[in-house]
Amino acid sequence: MKFGVFDHLDDAGIAQEQLFDNRLRLVEAYDRTGFYGYHVAEHHATPLGLAASPGIYLSAVAQHTKQLRFGPMVYLLPFYHPIRLIEEICMLDRMSHGRFQLGVGRGVSQLESAAYDVDFQKSGKQYHEGFQLLMKGLSDEVLNFDGEYYRFKDIPMILKPLQKPHPPLWYGLVFPDQATWPAANDVNIITLGMSDGIRAVVDRYHAERAKHGKDRSTSPLVGVTRHVVVAKTDDEAMKIARRAYVKWENSFYWLWERHKADPHIRHIYPGTFDELVKIGNGVAGSPETVRKYIAQETEKTDTNYFVSWLCFGDMAVEDALTSTELFAREVMPTFAGK
Repeated sequence: MKFGVFDHLDDAGIAQEQLFDNRLRLVEAYDRTGFYGYHVAEHHATPLGLAASPGIYLSAVAQHTKQLRFGPMVYLLPFYHPIRLIEEICMLDRMSHGRFQLGVGRGVSQLESAAYDVDFQKSGKQYHEGFQLLMKGLSDEVLNFDGEYYRFKDIPMILKPLQKPHPPLWYGLVFPDQATWPAANDVNIITLGMSDGIRAVVDRYHAERAKHGKDRSTSPLVGVTRHVVVAKTDDEAMKIARRAYVKWENSFYWLWERHKADPHIRHIYPGTFDELVKIGNGVAGSPETVRKYIAQETEKTDTNYFVSWLCFGDMAVEDALTSTELFAREVMPTFAGK
């Protein structure tokens, strides 16, 4: 069992420069206390995500950490010029001395795609072509590619990743049918949603790996994400979580509401933290309460990587730091060796 952190870098209702300063304080704490990985969302034109250029933010993360692995969850490949992205990945992998984690995806928001003038109906094919190009560019000495969306001839690949043939791959998924490609290609995954749905994804992931003769003992990381707040008592933790979740929930649905669109996922992320706890998609409590929750949740979902949203909404940085320290000191050791 390994532990990671997922971060939207959503609007906290404070000056944006202060938000970045606070997050880097937290990142230093994640590094110091032994978390395995730190995964940052990429969003555009919405208060849900202020790391619109993940590479810029992650270059600061590289300089503020020594052991923590980190990366985007995920780079939205149709939003990038491939050569620029290949060079950025190589720089981040070198700057971090081989700690960069490469999350890739198409992007799930038609509204955010429209903000970048990306045709959502075509972006699936564009993503798959972009991924092929990305893999070639990270490993070839000279890049040649002739596709529908991208064409390059005799481009020298001067920048190289430190990790060979490329940094570890990560993919976010929600539905079982999405598990085929990452399972066949040894890609780490992170999932979200209700426990039963996550278990269906994980079962499919391992079944697909078995078809390819891959031993489960060598499985990549299979992660589940949950909102988590730890404090000395359950009441204190719930008080912090209730307040912070309101701000996060507003940011989460802001873009849909602006366009009067139905997100179709309110059953996963309801209006209050109490409702979130009731359906099992989050926890706030003492270390003992959180330990019990994680044990039950990882058993139900059959996951080996628990990824916490340790800071969200307008949570005070001091509360997030306390939650992080308690989680690392009094929760994580329980699962050592499992």
